[in-house]
Amino acid sequence: MKIAVIGGGPAGLYFSILMKLADSSHQITVYERNARGNTFGWGVVFSDETINNFLSADPTTSERISASLYHWDDIHVYFKEQKIASSGHGFSGIARKALLEILTARAEELGVEIEFGADVEDFSALSDKDLIVAADGIFSRTRESYAEFFKPDIDWRHCKYIWMGTEKLFDAFSFFFEKTEFGWFQAHCYRFSEELSTFIVECPEEVWRAAGIDKMSKDEGVKFCEQLFGKYLDGKALMTNNEHLRGSAAWINFPRVNCERWYHKNIVLLGDSAATAHFSIGSGTKLAMESAICLARMLNESDDLETLLPKYQEERRVEVLKLQSAARNSTEWFENVNLKAKLDPEQFAYSLLTRSQRVSHENLRVRDKDYLEGVERWFAQKSGTAIQPMTRPPMLAPFQLRGMELVNRIVVSPMDMYSARDGMPGDFHLVHLGARALGGAGLIFTEMTCVSPEGRISPGCAGIYTDEQAAAWKRIVDFVHSNSPAKVALQLGHCGRKGSTRVAWEGMDLPLEQGNWPVYGPSPIPYSEKNQTPLEMSAADMQKVKDDFVSCAKRGADAGFDMLEVHCAHGYLLSTFISPLCNQRTDDYGGSLENRLRFPLEVFDAVRDVWPKDRPMSVRISATDWVEGGISIEDSIEVARAFDAHGADIIDVSAGQVSKDQKPVYGRMFQTPFADRIRAELGIATMAVGNIFEPDHVNSILAAGRADLCLLARPHLADSQWTLHAAAQLGYKDQWWPKQYLAGKDQLYRLVERAKAAQEGPI
Repeated sequence: MKIAVIGGGPAGLYFSILMKLADSSHQITVYERNARGNTFGWGVVFSDETINNFLSADPTTSERISASLYHWDDIHVYFKEQKIASSGHGFSGIARKALLEILTARAEELGVEIEFGADVEDFSALSDKDLIVAADGIFSRTRESYAEFFKPDIDWRHCKYIWMGTEKLFDAFSFFFEKTEFGWFQAHCYRFSEELSTFIVECPEEVWRAAGIDKMSKDEGVKFCEQLFGKYLDGKALMTNNEHLRGSAAWINFPRVNCERWYHKNIVLLGDSAATAHFSIGSGTKLAMESAICLARMLNESDDLETLLPKYQEERRVEVLKLQSAARNSTEWFENVNLKAKLDPEQFAYSLLTRSQRVSHENLRVRDKDYLEGVERWFAQKSGTAIQPMTRPPMLAPFQLRGMELVNRIVVSPMDMYSARDGMPGDFHLVHLGARALGGAGLIFTEMTCVSPEGRISPGCAGIYTDEQAAAWKRIVDFVHSNSPAKVALQLGHCGRKGSTRVAWEGMDLPLEQGNWPVYGPSPIPYSEKNQTPLEMSAADMQKVKDDFVSCAKRGADAGFDMLEVHCAHGYLLSTFISPLCNQRTDDYGGSLENRLRFPLEVFDAVRDVWPKDRPMSVRISATDWVEGGISIEDSIEVARAFDAHGADIIDVSAGQVSKDQKPVYGRMFQTPFADRIRAELGIATMAVGNIFEPDHVNSILAAGRADLCLLARPHLADSQWTLHAAAQLGYKDQWWPKQYLAGKDQLYRLVERAKAAQEGPI
């Protein structure tokens, strides 16, 4: 093949090397607009795993790169006059200039033609090429020239950063955090050679402007950083090598690039031109070079570009999106250091280490057991637990709200069972909730328990609007209290416009085939074209609903429930008052967010007045509608602030289900960032929910201070004893078990220990 590679960075050069190795007859020309050796940046970071990938692709190049690497295992976090160290991270640094020279020399010895100072402006000059690989970087001219085909999405991030070097040699990857009168600055620093270290300084743009750096010369900006981080530099200077940038232009915002298409005819994007990953996870060059490995492999299996290029895009996009998701988490963490700075140093450092969600709690145990056990001891002490010889996983630490103390932080989510008759909970509910209490969870939620017959979602939904129903619930609560240390929470709600539907297994959100009852809402806007149009609620209707909530709360208190939650999420009645997608009233209950909150707050206040003062109350909210023009996380912060001011003890943070037009972004723990943001902004307790299914997820969320409790739904449907099994998996032997099952506990722990020993193998 005759191949033109636009861009002589790591992606383009490595691709050329691999193509030549596979078939020396390929005619490959690399066009690099800069002179040889003229590069921006200092050090490049690779993980040990990435180096192994290079070794399998081309041992010669890998060996040359490895010979120039400076390796480290430790990460040091300097925050609030404390240094916190952890080990076992396995990364290496190399000078970007050295990496490019290694790749350039290897490409040349294999017969790749490299033209330096060649700026490709006229693509017609490459018309004789079979393939054009656009590896021209983050500001790709090729991508912009064919933007209508590649359809790039460029998200300019909020922080300003400057990439510098220093002769100060750091013995670990070091993060420095300094608070100024203008706000927080942070530095990402690592050694990459015998002489030099990278020193990246970053801060939110508003902080950068408040400090006046936008008006400084480049040298003045560098001096500002030298003075700010001087105590870590031991008198060494900071240096730049971006001579083409003047003044404050040396500070840039990072563009997150993602293209809808990676190819057009015989042009294919490679590396940063197709997708970028923020420097804070050190994987941009990894991403580019591993994409080069994939593209070269496919091209040497087939030269049918029409089939091959879509396949390349499909394979690499999955891996790129995973890395970009991790990079987004990391980016947002550093953009919000001012919020994270409210954490204690121990939790701040842990939060930093786990920010991308690629490093988890148990992964940290593998890397540095002593460090993680120190975190667990700290967390247990903060939870009011005395120091014990055996460390306690965060998920099994106690938690207190008002007079309710939970033995651990695992919560069984409210899950509609559609198994009641005329609102009456029966034996199924007793067994269902009782089994999960015996399974070790600290808090058990009822399903959304409806405050009136017309407030039910379906004929199978439970209520507590009669004394007989309350007596049935009391039977369940008494069983839980008599046979376990678990507490029980009553979730009260009204279905609103999503009511009068079939049970879930007969068709989700589908209206009843017969026997429908009228549904209500703030405005006559149906949930979907298949659902009823709700009746717009009058003042009398709202008063009735409020009275229903109050009478049901009184019954719940008499039934012995330990906590009460008001359901203001998922498109049910109170949720629809909050969301502008559903509430288009022109009276005092519509319009501004303050007005839209008025009725839910009135209901909450009325319930709080009758609910026992020593028992906590929570509110479940949808933190986003996942729809443009709907509720956003910024709105939800104000929603949570309002409920907190009215006496809510904890916010149960969910998302979506308000509109059929929603476009959720799913993934592991995908709703946790909302709980994290509300907790950090307001300093109030939150519960996280949404695809949390492993003990590792729970421990990571709690130890990082992203939430105070974790709600698991589907895992508890699959395993009523999830908590007991998780404790055994973690080796925590002080976990409570029902005395009737203690023989099973002994066997389970032996089996778990035996399985771990088998995995580790003979010594």
